[in-house]
Amino acid sequence: MLERMVAGLKESTGHTIRLTSLALIAGAGLFVTTSFLCAAAFVAVFERHGLVAACLTGAAIFFVVTLIAVLIYTVGKRSRTTNAARPAEAARGAAQSLLADPMLLASGLQLVRMIGVKRLIPILAIGGIALGLLARGQMADNPDPAE
Repeated sequence: MLERMVAGLKESTGHTIRLTSLALIAGAGLFVTTSFLCAAAFVAVFERHGLVAACLTGAAIFFVVTLIAVLIYTVGKRSRTTNAARPAEAARGAAQSLLADPMLLASGLQLVRMIGVKRLIPILAIGGIALGLLARGQMADNPDPAE
């Protein structure tokens, strides 16, 4: 069980590092491209209209690029906040997969043998009531729009 969790963590970390490095490379390429476009626009405007107009054109180009970056960041942040329910669904799926783990079931059976069934029944009853209250609270927080 622990080995699967570590393997999943390694895989997700590797995936994140690859995506981050690709994003850095794309960002560097975008910066170089924008710089050359700004230099070309600067030279063209400088030859026709003078130094002040060329400097203002360069500033305008970088301002537009900055606005685009801010817009992308804002849209990405908004989509991350609207998808806040996805981690809860993933946690629920992980909990179900843990309950299907044979090692966990074997450990549970050993625990029942050690404690004894007569002592374990009240504990399980209280746990069941707590789980029911927790599930009812989650259903009240997240009403299903299909119902």
